[in-house]
Amino acid sequence: MASKKGSKEVIKLVNKATGTYYTTTKNTKSENTQGKMSFRKYDKKTRKHETFTEAKMPH
Repeated sequence: MASKKGSKEVIKLVNKATGTYYTTTKNTKSENTQGKMSFRKYDKKTRKHETFTEAKMPH
């Protein structure tokens, strides 16, 4: 059984300073996820928690 195309979108979270990135999903129908998302996540290059912001995902 095939799944329906839902309200989830795959996004890329990028640290602009180092270029490190994470991929995650975003609920596009929720009011809480409007606009660009940003998280503090661990950056392996700097070995610190840094701010990662949403960027365009190449298709």
